[in-house]
Amino acid sequence: MPPMRSKSTSGLSGLQFPRCELILPSNSKSPDKTEKVYKSSCHANSMLQNLNLLRQNSKFCDVEIVAGSAVIKAHRSILSASSPYFQAMFASGLAEMEKDRIEIHYIEADILKMIIDFIYTGEMILCQENVQDLIVAADMLELKEVVQGCTEFLRNELHVTNAIGIYRFAVDHNCVELAKSSRCFIENNFPCITFEEEFCELPKDLLLNFLDSELLKVESEYQVFQAVMRWINYDLLSRKRFVFELLSHVRLPLISVTLLERSISDTPDASLKVALRSVKKDLVLKKGNLVPLLAYPRLCAKKTIFVIGGSKREIVKTWTRSLEWTYDTVERYDCYSGEWYKGITPMAIGRILPGVAALNGKIYVVGGEHESQILANGETYDPLTNTWSKVASMVVPRCEFGLCAVEGELYALGGWVGDDIGGSIERYNPVVDEWHLEGEMPEPRFSMGVVSYEGLIYIVGGCTHSRRHLQDLICFDPVTGEYQTLAPMLQPRSQIGVAILGGYLYVVGGINKEHDVLRSVERYSFEQNKWSYCGLLKVGRASPAVAAAGGYLYVMGGDQTHEVNFYRAQVTIASVERYDPEKGVWEDSSPLPDSRSEAAAIVL
Repeated sequence: MPPMRSKSTSGLSGLQFPRCELILPSNSKSPDKTEKVYKSSCHANSMLQNLNLLRQNSKFCDVEIVAGSAVIKAHRSILSASSPYFQAMFASGLAEMEKDRIEIHYIEADILKMIIDFIYTGEMILCQENVQDLIVAADMLELKEVVQGCTEFLRNELHVTNAIGIYRFAVDHNCVELAKSSRCFIENNFPCITFEEEFCELPKDLLLNFLDSELLKVESEYQVFQAVMRWINYDLLSRKRFVFELLSHVRLPLISVTLLERSISDTPDASLKVALRSVKKDLVLKKGNLVPLLAYPRLCAKKTIFVIGGSKREIVKTWTRSLEWTYDTVERYDCYSGEWYKGITPMAIGRILPGVAALNGKIYVVGGEHESQILANGETYDPLTNTWSKVASMVVPRCEFGLCAVEGELYALGGWVGDDIGGSIERYNPVVDEWHLEGEMPEPRFSMGVVSYEGLIYIVGGCTHSRRHLQDLICFDPVTGEYQTLAPMLQPRSQIGVAILGGYLYVVGGINKEHDVLRSVERYSFEQNKWSYCGLLKVGRASPAVAAAGGYLYVMGGDQTHEVNFYRAQVTIASVERYDPEKGVWEDSSPLPDSRSEAAAIVL
């Protein structure tokens, strides 16, 4: 930079003062003067420190804030600039505008002093003893930064021993963000929290609010039932009269009768024992007078994926029939531990491409193929007792068809029926254990994907008499019997896997018109009636088992094309991939214990 040079000029009272002129290099490109914004990094802090010193020394203070016996001197302009509450007080014509001394009610003196200190310093010390009083006072004075700081402090303090207390405090004082955080913590740790005294002291209405939550992370609905009984027994004399009301919010059909009987025998109170026996009888006889008979697992209940039936075709060196068979077994995958577990009782019969659906906490498996015979019979699995039992056979034997649950009943659609393609629809009533024909599809179809969503049935892809590897999507309303054609898939395909996740219908893999096994995956937005691709599988798969659980999409097993001496064969694989919709990527997951294709997947 060029040096300063001194010039003489006339000053005040005729005195001469040197004047410094900054000489900058000329800019030939622009006639304008050179300009640059200078911003101090310490000015704001320095200003706050100086203002606080003025306040501490009672300099230029023009108001006194009184809380209890404490008198705190301050500047109206500083308080108004920091708090909309004070700004309204001093600038809107209120009586306090002319007063030199203002009384603040409902705030303790030490809390008000901390808040005014924060206004002048931007700092405060939070602890368990003062944070609740501070957040209430800061909310009243509309100091958002203090509210945020207190909220973050309490979030970090959340524990099973205090989460309900913090939640009730947040709700009572309209601390919205804190209420959301504490409720989320309670729902994520519900089984542990129900053993705390805070839980037992919950008001009934708030308990009912939690019992209605889909977000309770429980391993089974029995944990919710136990929580209700624990709450009742905490104050048995005054609370046992609520037993029917409370249990109507518990999904009792998902609880085994054996566990209910155990709870009844452990109940010491005679009248409560009678009430529980009435509930059990209502469930067993399927009357539904005392508690609902229709129940689905909570969205955030611990999820287990069951992979059921299917086939195995493997090649070692040459193609032999000895490496091909039908599974009657069931594999169980724990989404939280990421492990496959043995020990599931096998079905009464092996099934290829059966229809599978979950209803009232049980798994229904019907139809399919066994030793080239298309089946109509079915069975249901109870995961609580690890047992299978027979259910009524369908009116029409079916294979490669669609099965889904809607409003407490099952619907079977299309498929291979004998030596032809079927177009009939059947409805199953689990209360009376009967199937009835319910109409026809627009066109006979098989090898398609079928799912239910918000009371409607969606049919995608597959094959008909006239067309192979379709790309259309049809919506069926089982109440009105009406069909609606929706946006078609981006790619025609059959032998697909389908599942619902996060408001989308996912279609995974399959086979195209050239009989290529596909790696592509696309999803349909129910809200936008639009399809989009969402990442390629690591390996192509036909007839995979697909399920959505815990916020992820799982694709398990399936067929791949294998060429041996110019002969193309479909061989089964054991690999499993998981899709994260937030990241938009597929990642490897724990493989199936054995390779498997043409199986069904269901989540409980």
